[in-house]
Amino acid sequence: MLQRKLNIANLNTPIHKLEQLSQTLGKDIYIKRDDYTGTEISGNKVRKLEYTIQYVLDHGYDTVITTGAITSNHARATAALCAQFNIECHLVLRGTNAEYEGNLFLEAMLGAHIHIIKPSESREEAMNILYSKLEQEGKTPFLIPVGASDWIGTHGYVNAYEEIIEQEAELGIKFDSINLAVGSGGTYAGLWYGNASNNLATKIIGYAVDQSTEDFEQKVKEIVKQLDQNILSFNTLHINDNYVGLGYGQATDEELQFYINIAKTEGIILDPTYTGKAFRGLVQEIKQGNYDDQQAILFIHTGGIHGYTQEMRGRIKQLLPDISDAV
Repeated sequence: MLQRKLNIANLNTPIHKLEQLSQTLGKDIYIKRDDYTGTEISGNKVRKLEYTIQYVLDHGYDTVITTGAITSNHARATAALCAQFNIECHLVLRGTNAEYEGNLFLEAMLGAHIHIIKPSESREEAMNILYSKLEQEGKTPFLIPVGASDWIGTHGYVNAYEEIIEQEAELGIKFDSINLAVGSGGTYAGLWYGNASNNLATKIIGYAVDQSTEDFEQKVKEIVKQLDQNILSFNTLHINDNYVGLGYGQATDEELQFYINIAKTEGIILDPTYTGKAFRGLVQEIKQGNYDDQQAILFIHTGGIHGYTQEMRGRIKQLLPDISDAV
């Protein structure tokens, strides 16, 4: 296990009970606010990047290359940390440069070199081409996978699991399950490994936001095996792919209405790419009786509010009451 990391995130992040939803569902529903980790670095990405960027500094790399969607929270957090530690940052972003807003705008402000590729192009291939080009320029680049989801970054959520154990003791609660969105596998892998290392019965339940259960289980296994080759059994992996919906970063009106309802009843904004899909999945599974053996349920809010693009906001506007200028 790596011992050195940056100390940038605002930790420990608080755990709150969702009182109204708990009453409605007949469960004790709690939320861990990992969207409170910072502003430019907000969300789950910074926990992983604290280890990744420390690794970059410790090993003498002067440039990083990473990738994600055009709305990537990970890319924005990487750009912010690179600016802070004077590391040249290159972002390979898949999508279309239609709207200069949200994370794309912030990444440019933070000084990142942005390389936009078509949705059909391979991110890994584009990163490798860029890596060779930068090497030829005399730079020493380091490749960070999407979401910083590898054996280095996942240390951040092994730590987060220990943090949750401490908070359980402080709050006098024992969570039956920890629930989260799964978009690249590193956050889930760290929590699952933390749970397995402590030999606890807590269920770690992930909700896929794009790929299948099988794809994510394979990814998690790869990360954990890189971290600890002594782990042989993965029978307790739980990743649900029933709530991917229209696909990554897309939402139906029904899903958008669910996010509006949670905002109105709990004062919490879920993002439309990760936390919204996962939290809706959790609520639906509870309603279907699949959590009947559980009472204390924790959901991790991994951030992502910048995912509300102009197009998404326009659709939500149609679901909200008209704004009146009358007094």
